[in-house]
Amino acid sequence: MQNKTVFQFISEPSDVNYGGNVHGGSVMKWIDQAGYACASSWSSSYCVTVYVGGIRFYSPIKIGHIVKVEAEVIYTGKTSMHIAINVFSRNIKRKDFEKKTHCIIVFVAVDDEGNSVEVPKFIPTTEQDKHMEKYAIKLMDLRKKIEDEMKPFM
Repeated sequence: MQNKTVFQFISEPSDVNYGGNVHGGSVMKWIDQAGYACASSWSSSYCVTVYVGGIRFYSPIKIGHIVKVEAEVIYTGKTSMHIAINVFSRNIKRKDFEKKTHCIIVFVAVDDEGNSVEVPKFIPTTEQDKHMEKYAIKLMDLRKKIEDEMKPFM
């Protein structure tokens, strides 16, 4: 079973913000689309986004650059999938991509009535897979602490 999805495309003028770079909202849309494609492929189910966290924009993406969005399952619960997303871009005249954005999205697989359904278990096989699974578990623990801090304001 494939745990990785990669999209590549050219950023377009309609993606531009007032500063002349790709709008952050466009990048977030691409992240959600690649994450959804990865999660639904892994689970063979419709999936809903339940959490997007730690989104970090390192540097802007320029209009006309080649964009690569990598989405990878790094941890699964009973019905949830933690997807690591990395966004890269490069000038069309260059060979090397630069990392532009990173985040984690959690999706839950659901049936036609919106009830959560079980997903296949992700079993890390490489050292990198094991490292990413530990990263996902550490972030889950941190999210629980953040949620406890936010409860009085919800």
